[in-house]
Amino acid sequence: MIRLVIYIHLALFPLNIIAQDAYTLFDKQGKKVSYDKFLSVLEGADIILFGEIHDNALCHWMELQILKKLEASKKGKVVVGGEFFEADDQIIINEYLKGYFSLTNFKDEAKTWNNFEHAYLPIIQFSKEKHLPFIATNIPRRYASIVAKKGIDSLQLLQSEAFKWIAPLPFEIDKNLPGYKHLSEASVQGHGFSLPFLVEAQAIKDATMAHFINLYRGDKIFFHINGSFHSDGYEGIYWYLKRKNPSLKIITISSREQNNLSALNKEHLNLADFIICFPEDMVRTK
Repeated sequence: MIRLVIYIHLALFPLNIIAQDAYTLFDKQGKKVSYDKFLSVLEGADIILFGEIHDNALCHWMELQILKKLEASKKGKVVVGGEFFEADDQIIINEYLKGYFSLTNFKDEAKTWNNFEHAYLPIIQFSKEKHLPFIATNIPRRYASIVAKKGIDSLQLLQSEAFKWIAPLPFEIDKNLPGYKHLSEASVQGHGFSLPFLVEAQAIKDATMAHFINLYRGDKIFFHINGSFHSDGYEGIYWYLKRKNPSLKIITISSREQNNLSALNKEHLNLADFIICFPEDMVRTK
């Protein structure tokens, strides 16, 4: 009940004075960091990869608050993007942001996630209000599914126009990266996976998101929202961005849930530049 009360009243308080048991910010070494210090570092980035927990309500609220601070401090020089939209929905997003049709039409036309209204709609609405570009960065799910079942080479059978929504091929895959190795081992051990090319499918998602971030960032800060797995350990999207441009200043954020928020669990050290820890019983978006 206490957590629910905290969540309901979040909008009434600035983030830096929310009850301490709602979240704790750490740097990669596990040292606690103030919210103001955290923001000052983010403002100096070229790209911010916010690795979220997809169904954590406070996580989504924090994304919005960070975006608001960035928009105000950078006088609108911000591009927003997210894993939760597929690249072939870009025209629908652009048209909605320009006010061409209603939210109902938007939800009917775009491939929104089940928790879109509670988790991601506030980000879209703020982008619309402030005239910020929003970029759909994820590969269309149908193409990732083809890769997972049949491998990268199977994409060559697609019509040429499909490649507008995919990272340029061929692309590099380092299967020795710890995250990909763990995914491969889990697949081999049968932990709920039965797709022979699961690592390739994950890699093409990461490569495609990096591709569209790089394509649209320009001279602005690109604030990108993705599942933590896609950027934890400086892998995934981060790895592909750095392969393209090693000079980029990329700040990564990882979201984690712990029973005790007073210290960062050892297994969460060095996951990202900043780790945000939330209570394990935080309210979920569905």
